[in-house]
Order: sequence, then structure tokens, then C-alpha cells
Amino acid sequence: MLLRSLPARLLSPHTHLLAHSWSLPVTFALILTAVVYLRGWLRVQGALPPTARVSRPIAFLGGLLALWIAVGSPLRSLDEEMLVVHMVKHLLVMAVAAPLLLLGAPDLPLAYPFLHWPPIARVTRALTHPVFCWLSATLAVMVWHVPAVFELGMRSHWWHHVQFACFFAAGLLFWWPVIQPWQKARWSRWSIPVYLFLATLPCDVLSAYLTFCDYVVYAPYVGASPALNASALQDQQVAGALMWVGITFVYLLPAVVITIELLSPEISTLKVLVHEADFR
Repeated sequence: MLLRSLPARLLSPHTHLLAHSWSLPVTFALILTAVVYLRGWLRVQGALPPTARVSRPIAFLGGLLALWIAVGSPLRSLDEEMLVVHMVKHLLVMAVAAPLLLLGAPDLPLAYPFLHWPPIARVTRALTHPVFCWLSATLAVMVWHVPAVFELGMRSHWWHHVQFACFFAAGLLFWWPVIQPWQKARWSRWSIPVYLFLATLPCDVLSAYLTFCDYVVYAPYVGASPALNASALQDQQVAGALMWVGITFVYLLPAVVITIELLSPEISTLKVLVHEADFR
């Protein structure tokens, strides 16, 4: 029964070959990245706090795993069948893999000093200005979801690779001001919750449009036969709702955490002042 519910193209030899041809190079590249990272981590782990010795490599390897699920696993074979799978991949790349990789990367300049070379440092500083980071992520999401541009990525494997690279680069840039893996913060920490909140607004507009639209926006999915016997319009509505809920949760949760961290010293100071006033 499960096999009967799957789309015919998912079970075709061509689809299996396509997924296999993608998984091997992607898997190899991610394994190589993990080896390089762990080699650098072993060089500096003795100088790290005990919690960082465990949490940072787990975060980095978790980010690589999220990337593999998105572009190296058999999940990609459903990409042309279901918009919701396409949306899951985008969320994995931008909202899961990117921040996890940055959370695991603060020690990379210690392990690989070339990252501090003046030319590289200048380029990194120029690219990680919060305004540029916010605009890059917003434009990547909005432009690639314009129907004509989206369909270009569906028709051409080369453009599909470009789309993935744009989402991945935009995700790294977007989360850089939030996580600040290295280099000093450009803006006050108080600006980050606002930065995150504003980033949800364009995504909310797009996801609401996909959720409540009464026709299929992306032509390649009109003739598709999604799994689970859902229509193309239902698939689109689920994809929009997933983006809406996922982005709101992923962006606003760190905003709340950062706000609580920033308020904690002030709350503690206020409690001390109140206690002293009561004592007097």
C-alpha cells in the first residue's frame, strides 16, 4: 500500500539514478568538510571551556547533517513532486544548517590562522554588515520564489544548484550578526531582536500568499502527483503553512532568548536596589 501511494516518477530508475548521482559528491564533500573541521578542532580543543569542547563540534556536525538531508539524501528525489519537500529543503539549509555551522565555527580562526589574514578579514567584515546580511537573505527568499525564477530552477539542474548556493550563502550571512562566530559585533546586541523580527515579515507575506491562494502558483507542480494522495493545491497550502510556522518559530525564539539575556543583568540589578531600599 505504501508503494502504491508514492508517485510513479519516484520509483523510476531515472529518479533513483539522479538521486544517487547527487548523493555521492555531496556526501563526499560534507565528509571532507567534517574531517577538516575536526582536525582543526583537535588543535585547539585543549584551550576551550569544557562545554565548548562538546557543544561546538556537535553543532557543526549537526549543520552538516542538515545539509546532507537537504541535498545529499534521497529526500531530493521528491523535490519535483511536492512543494512541501522543496520548502523543507530550504528551511533545512537556511534556518537549520546555517546557524548550526556558525555556532560550531568560533574556533576556526584559531585552528586556521589564514582566516585572520587582512584581505580575508576585510572581505568578511564587508560582507557581514547587518544591513547587507538582512537584505541578502530577504532578497534570496523573495526573488527565488517569484514564479518565473522558481520555475527556472525547476527546469535546469544548473540553476537548481545556483538556487541552493544562494540559499546557503544567504543563510550564513543572515545568521552571522546574530551568532557572531568571530569579529566584533557591528551593532548593539539590542538591535538583534528587531533584526530577527523584521526578517519574519517578508516570509510571512510569501507564506500567507501560498497558504491562502486558491490556485497553484508554480506551474511545474500542476501536473505533479504528490505523495499521500494530496492535490497540488493542498501541497502548496501545507508548504506555505510550514514556512509560516517554521520561520516564525526559528527567528523569534532566538530573539526571545537574546532579549532575556540582555534583560537579566538589569533585572538582577533592579532586585538588588529594591532589596536595599526595603532594608533601609
